[in-house]
Formats: sequence, structure tokens, C-alpha cells
Amino acid sequence: MFKNEIHVQEGINKSMLPDTQNQSDKRNIPIDKVGIKNLKYPITVKDPDSGIQHTVATVSMTVDLPKEFKGTHMSRFVEVLMNKREIHIDSIYEILGEMQKKLKAKSAHIELEFPYFKEKKAPVSGKPSLMDYRIKFHAVMDNDKKDLIMTVQVPVKTLCPCSKNISKYGAHNQRGEVTVSVRFLETVWIEEIIGYVEKSASSELFTLLKREDEKFVTEHAYENPVFVEDVVRNVAIKLRENKNILWYLVEAENYESIHNHNAYAMIESHKEFSNGHHKDFVIKRY
Repeated sequence: MFKNEIHVQEGINKSMLPDTQNQSDKRNIPIDKVGIKNLKYPITVKDPDSGIQHTVATVSMTVDLPKEFKGTHMSRFVEVLMNKREIHIDSIYEILGEMQKKLKAKSAHIELEFPYFKEKKAPVSGKPSLMDYRIKFHAVMDNDKKDLIMTVQVPVKTLCPCSKNISKYGAHNQRGEVTVSVRFLETVWIEEIIGYVEKSASSELFTLLKREDEKFVTEHAYENPVFVEDVVRNVAIKLRENKNILWYLVEAENYESIHNHNAYAMIESHKEFSNGHHKDFVIKRY
């Protein structure tokens, strides 16, 4: 019989073990990002209804590596997180500062991707159910410069205006996904972004629908046909009206029901649309 035992050698002197990562590298090439990805970790997120919401994030953490070093110390990324036990979104920049210090880095990145749950009531029966949305926070500290982007993915239903106009019966409709990324001055609630998107589509989605609800959703979508072009423009208008938002990127993708391809549209705000705030953003791509 085999026993799952770990035998720990006693008397190991850490100073006698070679630090391979700190060895010099002669190739003279700095590394932009190095670190860990796909780590699951508990976090808490602000929730306007219940105060906070507990969820589990997929975490990526990276730093820059100067050309003279062979490698980074992967264990130190986890050590930074373990000092927190549970991540609060408000502590992101504190975590980045600790990464810079512990790993002797100029720039530090952290990405948190997680499911966020919102209770929704069916439109007619009022039956409650939980909808899940994919959320991502990407934060950076480059020396003392800071940047943060929040991304919200919202599933929706769209009905084709062209199909409705040319068809004697019905119109093709499908599920789609709208992805909104924003930079902001003060707190922007996830629910705000969800609301902007769901009001811009033919219909929002629900987890639980009774027959009377299905009738309402179907007819509501038929009365509100939109192209992906309409969706991104509708969302962009709402984002531009929010003076708290500095920058936005809106993407809509329809999973077409009668075509062998998806439909896609994108709008990104530029400096002239950034509510008068001219800022050199640290995150270039994400």
C-alpha cells in the first residue's frame, strides 16, 4: 500500500540553495510581462443591493523584467495575494504596489475575471432568478502612474430589422453578447453598465421565464428590432452622457441564427469624447 506522505528534509539552509532566477542573462532583451495566469482566488465586489458580493476570480499577475535578470520569482506573486487572503476591488492598487516592491519591478499588472450575479424578476410573473455576467478588472501601476479598466459582458437578444421588414411572417432573432470596457473617475456600478446594455438591445435575457413572460419577451423583441450597429450606438450614447466615464469601448456580437457567421460592431471613444479629460492612459492593449 502506498502512502501519500511528504518527507521534509530537516536542516536545509536556504542560503545554500542556488537562486537561478537572479542569475544574469547575456541576451540583453528585457521582458515586458512575466508572471502567473489562471489562478483561482476569492474576491469581494461592491453590490448596491447587498453591500458586497463574494465570488471567485481567475487572476493574472505580471511584472516587467529587466534585461540583466534570467527570470522572475513566481512564488512571490502568490505570496502577495496570500497576505490579503481575500481581494477587495478597492485594494487593487495596494496589491500592485506590493508586487512592484516584492519583485523589484517598475510596472505591475493584475487582471481579475469573475462571474457577477444579479437577481432579476421575470417581466410579467415577477418570478425571481439569478443572472450571471462576466466581469473583468485590469489594473496597472507603471512607476507611480495608475490605470484601471472595468469590462462588463452582457448577454442580450436581438431581432433583425431587415428580416422583419422583408418577411411576411416573423423575423430572425438570436442571442448576442455586448462587451463594454470603461475608465472612470468615481465608482461606476456594474449594474449601471448592465442597464445601459439591456436597454439598448431588442430584449434583455432572463434565467427563469413562465409562459406569460416568454410571450412578453418575444413580442417586446419584435417591436424593438436592432442591428449590432444600433446596439453599439445606443450604448455609446448612454456612456457619453455619464460624466463619470473617461473612456469607453463597446463591442456587440450577434450569434446569427440563419447565417454561418456572427455579426460584429465596435465603437471606441477618443480624446474629444472623453468628457474633457485628457489623460495618457497606461494600458495600451488588454
